[in-house]
Amino acid sequence: MRKQKVRILTLLLPVLITLITLMPACQIKEAVQVRKLRFGISFPEEQSKEALDGRVLLMVSTDGSREPRFQISDSPDTQLIFGIDVDGLKPEEEAVIDERVFGYPLESISEIPPGEYWVQALLHVYETFHRADGHVVKLPMDRGEGQHWNRAPGNLYSTPKKVRFDPRKEKMIKITLDQKIPLIPQPKDTKYIKHIKIQSKLLTEFWGRPMYLGACVLVPEGFDEHSEARYPLVINHGHFPYTFSGFRETPPDPDLKPVYSERFRLEGYNRIVQEYAHTFYKEWTGPDFPRMVLIEIQHANPYYDDSYAVNSANLGPYGDAITYELIPHIEKRFHCIGEGWARFLYGGSTGGWEALAVQVFYPDEYNGCWAACPDPIDFRAYTIVNIYEHENAYYVDSMFKRTPRPGRRNYLGEIGSTLEEMNHRELVLGTNSRSGNQWDIWQAVYSPVGKDGYPEPIWDKLTGEIDHSVAEYWKENFDLSHILRRDWKIFGPKLKGKIRIYCGDMDNYYLNNAVYLTEEFLKSTKDPYYDGVVDYGDRAEHCWNGDHTRPNAISRLRYHQMFIPEIVERILKTAPPGADLKSWRY
Repeated sequence: MRKQKVRILTLLLPVLITLITLMPACQIKEAVQVRKLRFGISFPEEQSKEALDGRVLLMVSTDGSREPRFQISDSPDTQLIFGIDVDGLKPEEEAVIDERVFGYPLESISEIPPGEYWVQALLHVYETFHRADGHVVKLPMDRGEGQHWNRAPGNLYSTPKKVRFDPRKEKMIKITLDQKIPLIPQPKDTKYIKHIKIQSKLLTEFWGRPMYLGACVLVPEGFDEHSEARYPLVINHGHFPYTFSGFRETPPDPDLKPVYSERFRLEGYNRIVQEYAHTFYKEWTGPDFPRMVLIEIQHANPYYDDSYAVNSANLGPYGDAITYELIPHIEKRFHCIGEGWARFLYGGSTGGWEALAVQVFYPDEYNGCWAACPDPIDFRAYTIVNIYEHENAYYVDSMFKRTPRPGRRNYLGEIGSTLEEMNHRELVLGTNSRSGNQWDIWQAVYSPVGKDGYPEPIWDKLTGEIDHSVAEYWKENFDLSHILRRDWKIFGPKLKGKIRIYCGDMDNYYLNNAVYLTEEFLKSTKDPYYDGVVDYGDRAEHCWNGDHTRPNAISRLRYHQMFIPEIVERILKTAPPGADLKSWRY
């Protein structure tokens, strides 16, 4: 029977081809699905006389209260976005977005309901890098904004316009990128806040073009008067700081319009932030606050607003550049002690991972880390995914079910987005880990370099299928919990008393799961016992930092006041004989 069916189909195939050939063009058009709605996006010569590389993004929104480029997120109220790569797009040449172009959260413009929408387009401009490893890659270099595609200086965008369309009807909507995002002015120094920038020899060699590191430096009260003092150095790791954050020399603005915080369910949270920033200023300059130099590092790069402060095959030797180039420069300029026993690390989320990672990878160069709500420190719990055992990141492994894995929750466990949705948004923003967002930077930092010069994917960004060979590379190089287990005989004596980890047990991104696994090992350590702290906040969300007396919305504004007194205790307990314990204690 099967042979007969095959024979019949073989005989009919030439007939079908002949019929299609003889069909009128209009009938072929009906038989083959036509790309009906299209958007033609171009830029005029006045914006650039040169051809440009990058990512063309189209935003479609029902909300006219603000520009569509600021309405794309992982939240339920996100608007629509679609994107394509362009290489050498010339002035007046159109980049066309049609039904074949992948989008978020709708996968195609053909799925958009007929109606009236605000539309806007943007070109995220890429630069060509000739790296020391021989690869040539095109990436969006940070331009002082902290890797935000929708406000990166030099990016071209269109004035939003209202358009009525029906995806079922043929229509070409032309959009001109008539605007360019301006440069960001440099922050100004004050009596207490200084801004420094150095060219990194290590990073410049790796990237094949000048690369810089910077820092926002908070000097102690009396810095100018006490030239003989030598200070401990504290690195507050975190996302890209324009200037030193959480420090306000003037009282809160009485005319500031209160803004409701959806995250913390608080009215006027912007006012609260200013109040606590001014309170920190008063404490920092008061008579009893410990005198130290406190810095926030600027290490935005072509993949993200932050390098994760470690050496990486894709990002280059940021760990060495920060520890051996930037830190000594700061210590010399701002009269620091300049020895490992007098350097400390703390931070939350990305900064929490960095604080722990830097302490682990440079155990002699730092004397303690306070890691709050760290990004996944054990990849058996890469948020909700076990990259070593699971087959798919987006769906629970099952023969018959298709259960999506959650990506973000609130303190009640209510899901706001899935892992698939979060990763698909990034895929629209940029291929090859170029979205400038969270999952892509983890991949860029942890992965080996692929044959094309871009990070080897940990999973297929579209389907979620995990590559376990890449997972093994991650395990041996960046799984902090595994590295501690594997090398405790080496690291243990160097890390005794230096590790403190804090996390809410309802962290929005399930980061507590990796902390549980790491705690199991740390609590079992012997010769030596780790002699540190692992603590959890009951029902606390991201980014809980160990304060059991205040709500998360407030405690996150008090990192410095919480951890600096503990740093002083650590110094007094561990300083070597003859160490300077007096000049900075005035």
